[in-house]
Amino acid sequence: MKALCWHGKSDVRVDVVPDPEILDPGDVIVKITSTAICGSDLHLFDGFVPTMEEGDIMGHEPMGEVVEVGRGVQRLRKGDRVVVPFVIACGSCFFCKRTEFSCCDNTNPGAPIQRKMMGQATAGFFGYSHMLGGYAGGQAEYLRVPHADVGPIKIESGLPDEQVLFLSDAFPTGWMAAENCGIEAGDTVAVWGCGPVGQFAIRSAWLLGAGRVIAIDRVPERLRMAEAGRAETIDASGSEVYDRLMEMTGGRGPDRCIDAVGCEAHGAGVVEEVVDRLKTAVTLETDRPHVLRETIMCCRKAGTISIPGVYVGIVDKIPFGAAMNKGLTLRMGQTHMQRYLRPLLAKIEQGAIDPSFVVTHRLPLDQAPQAYKTFRDKQDGCIKVVLKP
Repeated sequence: MKALCWHGKSDVRVDVVPDPEILDPGDVIVKITSTAICGSDLHLFDGFVPTMEEGDIMGHEPMGEVVEVGRGVQRLRKGDRVVVPFVIACGSCFFCKRTEFSCCDNTNPGAPIQRKMMGQATAGFFGYSHMLGGYAGGQAEYLRVPHADVGPIKIESGLPDEQVLFLSDAFPTGWMAAENCGIEAGDTVAVWGCGPVGQFAIRSAWLLGAGRVIAIDRVPERLRMAEAGRAETIDASGSEVYDRLMEMTGGRGPDRCIDAVGCEAHGAGVVEEVVDRLKTAVTLETDRPHVLRETIMCCRKAGTISIPGVYVGIVDKIPFGAAMNKGLTLRMGQTHMQRYLRPLLAKIEQGAIDPSFVVTHRLPLDQAPQAYKTFRDKQDGCIKVVLKP
């Protein structure tokens, strides 16, 4: 089959690789009909995530048709149309029973590596390094899906792929980001980063009762998409974000802040930008945490900061004194995907949201290497790419 494979920093290629096989009775094989490039994939592409190996298959936002079923699978049959969430969960461990699926104890063969780096290991994820299990990803013609009775959600309606595909990651991630804020009716929610997850966080904040949503980015087409989602906007390239938010909130600050940017944030000033880039270059820090710093300074006292943006390792100069003295609550984590699949599918089926709004580019798998560069460099108005194997 054809698959998009990692060959080093900024080097991904469409290779011909062996077809996946059933390895465990709980596996299914899915023929991919649509798969997307996620902003988190760019962290792999840009070399921020360790333990990638040459030839690793990329991608964690796939859907398709079940074409082979392990003898232990009870819930799925050949021909079923499914969306595959990026989190691989066993369904039976301490964390899965608490619906904290991204913390599953049993699905990450790379757990010893991750424990050394982070103290504990998360669940295994598709296409996201050997630290997270070394599983082949879904930017390919076929995908092996372990623990198939726990992961994929069956799509039994006639909804097109693009309306349900983002149940694989971006929509639940944006939803959990907004949910983690603890939004109360009428709250002002500020969202840093208007990529796909930020766009879904904006729309989720409205659905959860926000009274006002302010979106912050520096890319015009992303800000326009946020405005189409009823958000007020701040262009971070031409404004001092803290000053604008204080003006817009009467000096109090937003009630809830969402960092939908993560480890590749751009600094607001020349000095901060250069310092963060130099430190990452010489491994004094692994991530660029400008947005995290800014959310802490901007959030109102006793407010909440939610962090869906991916961080990998060490960050520097976090104003923790401000967070403590202001009484802020910080909530974060990889998305507990299986918790949200059915309720969010219901919202799509009921017409509360049409997630296809975020798609800007539709391309064949063969064009994926260039699509990564277009997406990373924010060219051609690119916000979300859907690949068609």
